[in-house]
Amino acid sequence: MRSFTGIAAANNTSLAVVAPGIAEALFATAMGLAAAIPAVVAYNKIAVELGRLAGRMNALIIRASVLLSRPPVEG
Repeated sequence: MRSFTGIAAANNTSLAVVAPGIAEALFATAMGLAAAIPAVVAYNKIAVELGRLAGRMNALIIRASVLLSRPPVEG
């Protein structure tokens, strides 16, 4: 936003006027990526682990259901 104000105040679009705004935008983009990339990696790792846990729990529930639905053993 400040770059637009600087361009309007200078009535010029030369590199000297535009460059600080571009540098600021690039820095903000780099900071955003530095925060977003680890967050996405962590999210994906957690999502995979939760998927595995859900699969194991589902298998355990099915096994328990099979064991509990058997007729009692006489003897």
